[in-house]
Amino acid sequence: MFPENISTEPLFFLFIALSALLVLGYFWGRRKNKRIYVSSLNDLMRVINPTDQTFTNIGGAIGFHAKFKGRKKGFLSNAEITVLLLPRQAWLYFPISLLIRRWDQLFITLNMKNYPPAEGHLIESSYAGFRGPKITNEKKLKKENILWGNAPFILYYANNNTRGHFMNLLQSAQEPGGIKHIALVPHQKKCFVFMIPQEKKVAAHFAPVYEWLPSIMNS
Repeated sequence: MFPENISTEPLFFLFIALSALLVLGYFWGRRKNKRIYVSSLNDLMRVINPTDQTFTNIGGAIGFHAKFKGRKKGFLSNAEITVLLLPRQAWLYFPISLLIRRWDQLFITLNMKNYPPAEGHLIESSYAGFRGPKITNEKKLKKENILWGNAPFILYYANNNTRGHFMNLLQSAQEPGGIKHIALVPHQKKCFVFMIPQEKKVAAHFAPVYEWLPSIMNS
């Protein structure tokens, strides 16, 4: 039996306030995540300019997938995009997610019609040290610490030709923005880009990479 004066108990008011806060947080988080993924996908569409596109929700308010078809005369066969967002709508779990994942995540796989010249990776040093990607051929690649703007990066490259291509990218894009990792994987005809999707900034950060790729295909 509940006490008759439960509505005057401090814990009751605390429960009501917490419930209201969680509800407000749920709707705020969903709106925030929607702005991020809609802005990110629209930015990528403007840069890639696909002939066709499909979109799939893969995780409620936190997961989205898209596939863009490249143009007949371009270097791109198709692009696969996955957006994984922090659970801003779940305020009780959100702090834990920040500790585990740290960022929103935007994975871009560019399937190209021709082979890139040689394998290479450009990885932000802090990302490489925080559960970063495993590079299968790391022992076969040369390694160099460089600065991209003011951010420390690690450059892995199979030969000086690939190194030169990445250095050209760093000259054309003076800051990495949200980019954490760029990978050229010749045997798969792929370029992988991992970046942090910042609202209304994805196009500015991704466009220099996309515009750089045709130049490496002709060398």
